[in-house]
Amino acid sequence: MQTITANEAKTRFGELIDRVQREPVRVTRRNRVVSVMVSPEDYAAMRAFYADRLASTLRETANEAAQKGLTDSELERLLSDEG
Repeated sequence: MQTITANEAKTRFGELIDRVQREPVRVTRRNRVVSVMVSPEDYAAMRAFYADRLASTLRETANEAAQKGLTDSELERLLSDEG
């Protein structure tokens, strides 16, 4: 992954846009990473990955809760303001 300064990113923005189509680019300010720019395709892939991961975690949690006897009505009671 390439790294450029925030000032370079500002002055060479068009080139930066082209560069991120090939690989992510780290942007630094005062020697700290302040952002990473990625292509729309990479961004969509990351979002899909994390959405799938979350869905998997939710399924696993629901299965574990069901195995331990948690019912929908008990869950509603626990999550209500009166629970």
